[in-house]
Amino acid sequence: MQAAQGAAAPASPAAQRGPGSPELGAGGPEGAVLSPAQPCLPSPHPAGRAVPQVRGWSRRAGGGERGRAGAEAGGLWQPVAGRVPRAAVARWGCCWGLQAPLSVGGESGESLDPFGVSCQAPLPARRLPACRLRASSRCGEMRVWDSLSPFPMLPSWVPGIAAGIASLHLIQKLLFPYFWADLRYLLKVLMYGLKVEIYRLRGKIVTVLDKFVKLAEEHPHKPFLIYEGKVHTYRDVDRRSNRVAQVFLHHGALKKGDTVALLMGNEPDFIHVWFGLAKLGCVVAFLNFNVRSRSLLHCLSSCEPKILVVGADLLGTLEEILPNLQKDISVWIMTKDSTFPSVHTLLDKMEAVSEDPVPVNRRSANNLKSSVLYIFTSGTTGLPKAAVISHMQVLKGAAGLWAFGATAEDIIYITLPLYHSAASLLGIGGCIELGATCVLRKKFSASQFWNDCKKYNVTVIQYIGELCRYLCSQPVKDGEKNHKVRLAVGNGVRNDVWREFLDRFGAVKICEFYGATEGNICFMNHTGKIGSVGRTNFFYKLFFPFDLIKYDFQKDEPIRNKHGWCEKVKKGEAGLLISKVNAKNPFFGYAGNKRHTEKKLLSEVFKKGDLYFNTGDLMVQDHENFLYFWDRIGDTFRWKGENVATTEVSDVIVMLDFIQEANVYGVSVPDHEGKAGMASLILKQNKSLDLEQMYKQVVTYLPSYACPLFLRVRETMEMTGTFKQQKFRLVDEGFNPSTVTDPLYFLDNSKQAYVLLTKEVHERILSGQMKL
Repeated sequence: MQAAQGAAAPASPAAQRGPGSPELGAGGPEGAVLSPAQPCLPSPHPAGRAVPQVRGWSRRAGGGERGRAGAEAGGLWQPVAGRVPRAAVARWGCCWGLQAPLSVGGESGESLDPFGVSCQAPLPARRLPACRLRASSRCGEMRVWDSLSPFPMLPSWVPGIAAGIASLHLIQKLLFPYFWADLRYLLKVLMYGLKVEIYRLRGKIVTVLDKFVKLAEEHPHKPFLIYEGKVHTYRDVDRRSNRVAQVFLHHGALKKGDTVALLMGNEPDFIHVWFGLAKLGCVVAFLNFNVRSRSLLHCLSSCEPKILVVGADLLGTLEEILPNLQKDISVWIMTKDSTFPSVHTLLDKMEAVSEDPVPVNRRSANNLKSSVLYIFTSGTTGLPKAAVISHMQVLKGAAGLWAFGATAEDIIYITLPLYHSAASLLGIGGCIELGATCVLRKKFSASQFWNDCKKYNVTVIQYIGELCRYLCSQPVKDGEKNHKVRLAVGNGVRNDVWREFLDRFGAVKICEFYGATEGNICFMNHTGKIGSVGRTNFFYKLFFPFDLIKYDFQKDEPIRNKHGWCEKVKKGEAGLLISKVNAKNPFFGYAGNKRHTEKKLLSEVFKKGDLYFNTGDLMVQDHENFLYFWDRIGDTFRWKGENVATTEVSDVIVMLDFIQEANVYGVSVPDHEGKAGMASLILKQNKSLDLEQMYKQVVTYLPSYACPLFLRVRETMEMTGTFKQQKFRLVDEGFNPSTVTDPLYFLDNSKQAYVLLTKEVHERILSGQMKL
């Protein structure tokens, strides 16, 4: 019956139209009658929007899919007609199984191409190509025609742009994997530098001390310092430093710009005295409390202080130098009474003065390049030198923790000595820059390190290479990863120790950096590449120009070509790191020693008139532009995290009446950072080696890290062509009694004496049984 009705369809075209519809092309099988039918589903389309009419064929429930002839003959398909939204055609056509060719027309006669091309001009209704919306068990997988979608079609250029961006991202990942990390780091550096420059141009120089005073006003109750369980807030430290300033303002007769030397260990009063003197506009000289006797007197004479402030626990050191101390230096000690003649006490006077601030103009800085600190360093030769530290360098050092990602919520653990720039500038200064809290310890303790971190919820630690090795050498305990430390900032950690530290103590980000106290160049390993001290690129060198040049290890000087210019090394080769000196990256030199300042500079390096700072460090740059520390040159080596000047050690040894000459150098010891001191000795004629006297001499006049661990007695001393002591062959031969025929001796701290270095002792040293 239904087939019969379909046969009459061509004779009655009007029957193909719904009420108020334009004429549509034939929509069913040939010879079939398409009479109006009920809409296949009620239309949810918003009222007032043009809704196309759809005529076609819907499959009856339970019917199978057949061709036109089968549909006509088998009666499995029924015609449908109705007004449904475009989107509904796509959805419901799939679900209901529209299989026949469709004709779609708008009320205005708009013709819609199923491939997404919409003819805007009114056109007569037409029969569409035989495109089919096939039935599918997964309707969502069917492509929705763009012309039937409620969303506008994207411009043709959008997919091309998207493909281009995806391709660029893939190329960047393959060829420039560190691009975004480098960009973020460089932008941080430039932002900080720009902020400092804006302050300078406005004539408003904001120093680290100014930032501290502001924090004390804005966050007076926030903990600034935690020492031996006692909390010192920002306001507490500010007020106590005011008392120090008041004492010296009334009793010290100090003027702005005067130098005051500070010989103190790690304690809150170190910071109180430092800040109090800085509030008076004084230059503070940090003295290494390990330095003794002659070397300490040298340090004092080089910085020419008006006042020397000594901690209560270092009165023994003061007693050694007091008879030979310059008479114009006023000595103050951190006690309430004194047994020394002509020595002033500070604590009693601090209790008697007010905690009101001194006039701000006393501390105001007129120039970022003006001196604010003297920090002593061994340098490359000779006795300790007072590196001049400007406000600019303090600001740069204080930004280090921030650049590595530390925040105001962090708690920083400082175990390094405060006389060192790492603890004072990066640690204390960095804490102020962030507005964070620091936990200060008197002295580093490997056994208590992680206990303190857990006790005080430490999140950032500072280290040197030796410190990490000491921690890894501790017996393994349960819960070693149960802490909140997330950043470790420092330098000098070996690759194997780096990996062991991460494996043992958890996901701590190691933030390795490179920087000399007096230098004008700094590198930061912001990517976490194991073993690297930092990265460089074209833009970084643009702002901080440096180079690695060829170095003659025998002559102990840079190599110059036939034209007199230095030559750069290739990537992968070790070269001397030099940094260009200019207005943006100045070198401030050493206090009281113009000759040493000039000795650290290299001129006429690549062209006439150029000037470079000689770091004294050999470095390697790999093909990914990562930088690696290789070694120190000249008369300096590093042991126990400290630079050891070989000439200083030699000078102390030759003071003995049985020593003719001493050649001091560093030798590598397996599983130890840096190089241990070794002295090759020539005895005076008819004299013998007095080991007891030798021991007393070095422990009295040298810091513990500078005392030679090994002695070698020789008949003659080899010299270079320029009449310098030959060291490199001695370094290569080391301290192995199996290969060295000369008598060898070892500093046994347990016996407090030098003992004969036998094969058995040598094996115990290599196995770690002998503590160095």
